[in-house]
Amino acid sequence: MASTTVTQQKKRLLSLDFFRGLTIAAMILVNNPGDWSYVYAPLEHSTWNGCTPTDLIFPFFIFMVGISIVYAMSSKKADKSLHKAAILKALWRSIKIYLIYVIIHFLFVFNFHHFRILGVLPRIAIVFFICTIIYLKTNFKTWLWLFAIILIVYCFLMTVVPVPGYGYAILEPGKNLAAWIDYNILTPEHMWSGTKTWDPEGILSTLPSIGTCLYGIMVGTTLKRTDKTEAEKVAWLLTIAVFSIMLALIWNNWFPINKALWTSSFVLYTGGLATTGLAVSYWLIDVHHRKKYITPFVAYGANAITAYVAADVVLAVLSWIHLDLDGKTVNLQTYLYQTIFVPNFSPINASLAGAVTFVLILMVPMLILYKKKIFLKV
Repeated sequence: MASTTVTQQKKRLLSLDFFRGLTIAAMILVNNPGDWSYVYAPLEHSTWNGCTPTDLIFPFFIFMVGISIVYAMSSKKADKSLHKAAILKALWRSIKIYLIYVIIHFLFVFNFHHFRILGVLPRIAIVFFICTIIYLKTNFKTWLWLFAIILIVYCFLMTVVPVPGYGYAILEPGKNLAAWIDYNILTPEHMWSGTKTWDPEGILSTLPSIGTCLYGIMVGTTLKRTDKTEAEKVAWLLTIAVFSIMLALIWNNWFPINKALWTSSFVLYTGGLATTGLAVSYWLIDVHHRKKYITPFVAYGANAITAYVAADVVLAVLSWIHLDLDGKTVNLQTYLYQTIFVPNFSPINASLAGAVTFVLILMVPMLILYKKKIFLKV
C-alpha cells in the first residue's frame, strides 16, 4: 500500500476521530457477516427506497471527508500561493486511494475484463479531490449555492429528463437515468457485480455525493469558527440538522430517500443525521471531555482508511488458504466460521458473532497504532 507513517503533531478533534471510527467499525461490521444468508435487517441496505442504519454509513464517511478537508486545508486556504501545491497533493492522494482500490481488487481476483471501475474507494477519491478544489478556491456562500444547485439539478435530471428507451423519467432499479448512463459508459463488465445493469457508486450519482461532502465542509467550517462559543456552534448545527431532516422528509414525497441513487433527499437526510451525531459527540467529548470508553473507536477513526483496507486484505489472505471440512475444500474464513460460530449459535446470531469478532480482532492493530501515535496516511 502506498502510504507513509507519521507521528501526529497537531491536536486532533477527538469527536471527529470517534465518529469516523464508529462509522468505519460499522462499515466493516456490515460488510463482513459470517453468512450473507443470515443478516439482521438493520445491518442490510434498504431494498430500494427508504433508509436503514446501514445506508447511513457511507454518506456519514463522505460527510466527514468534508470536515477533514477543512481541518487539513484551513491554514492553506488563506494563502493563495499554497493552493497549487495543496491541490496537487490532493490529486496525488486521490490517485493513491484509487490505486489501493485496484490492488485490493486484484488480491481477490486477477481479472481486468470484469474490473469494477467505480466503487467505495473511487468515490472517496473523486469527491475528496473535487471538494478540495472547491474549498480552497471558493467561499461559504458559494458552497451553499453549489450545494443547493447540485441537489436541484440532480433532482431535475432524475425526475424530469426522459430515460432513453422509456420516453419518460423513471426511478426504478436499472431503468433510471443514472442506470442508463452507467450501462452505456461503464458497460456491464465494469459495474457492480450485484446488478451488472447499474452501479450504486455510478457516474451520475457521484454528483450528489459531492453535495454530501460540501455539507461536511460547511459543518467543519462552522466548528472551526472562533467568533462563536461551543454552545452556540452546537445549537446552530443541531438547528440546521433538524431543518435538513424535515426538508428531506418533505422532498421524499417527490424524490424518495434512496441510498443506491444517492437522491437529494438522501443527502439532506443523512447530512442532518450526521451533523446531529457529530455535534453531540463534539459537545460530550471535546467540550465536556467525556472520553471514557471512546478509545477503541478513536483508534479506528485515526487510521480510518488503513482499517478499511486492512479488512479487505485480511479477507483476501483468508480466501487464499484452503482446508478440508467434512470432505469439502473451503477457504480459511469459511472454515473458522463453520467450526467456531455455527455450532454455538443460531444461524443469524452466528453470522452476527462472526462479524463482531472480525471487528474486534481488527481493532487490536488499530489500538496499537493509536497508542504509539502512528497514523498511516495515504
